[in-house]
Amino acid sequence: MGMAAPLYHTADMVRALPDDGGRYETVHGELLVTPAPRPLHQIVLERVRGAVWSYLQHHPVGMMLSAPADLSWGPDVLVQPDLFVIRRDPSRPVVSWSDVGIPVLAVEILSPGTASQDRGAKRRLYQRAGVAEYWIVDQDARLIERWRPDDVRPEVLDETLVWDDGGREFTIDVTALFR
Repeated sequence: MGMAAPLYHTADMVRALPDDGGRYETVHGELLVTPAPRPLHQIVLERVRGAVWSYLQHHPVGMMLSAPADLSWGPDVLVQPDLFVIRRDPSRPVVSWSDVGIPVLAVEILSPGTASQDRGAKRRLYQRAGVAEYWIVDQDARLIERWRPDDVRPEVLDETLVWDDGGREFTIDVTALFR
C-alpha cells in the first residue's frame, strides 16, 4: 500500500517532484497537475506568442517568457503560466525565476483539464498578486477573458483585444487568432 500524497504542497515540495514530463504547480498549497495540452492549445499559444513577440520587438517594454517556469510569490505558490510578460529592468538581469517578480501580463490557454484551475485558483492568485492583465484564452468558445486585479467579472473579448501597457497599444484580432 502506497503512502498518501500530502494535502498541502509547498513550492519546494513541487520543485522536488520527479521530472516525469508532467507540469506541477501549487496555489496556496493545492497541487495542480496539468496533462499534456492538445495540439490546438499549442497552435493558439504560438499565435498569441507570435503577436506578443512582434509587439515587444517594436516596443521593448517587457520580456516575454513561457512555461515551463517556476514563478513563486510565497512558500506555497508556484505557477507556470503558458505565457507571461515581465517589465524589463536592465539593471536587474533575470538569472533565476526568483528574479522575475510579478508579471504585467499572464496568459493561460484553456484545456479541458485546466479550465477550472485557470478560471478559479490561478485567476484569484494572479489578481491578488497584482498581475496587471490576465488573459484566459478559450479556444472552444473562441474568445479571450481579460481579468485585471480589481475585476469581479472578466471582460469577454471575441473580436479585438487591445492591451495598453502604459501608452503603447497592442491589438490582437481575436477572430483571426482562432482561424
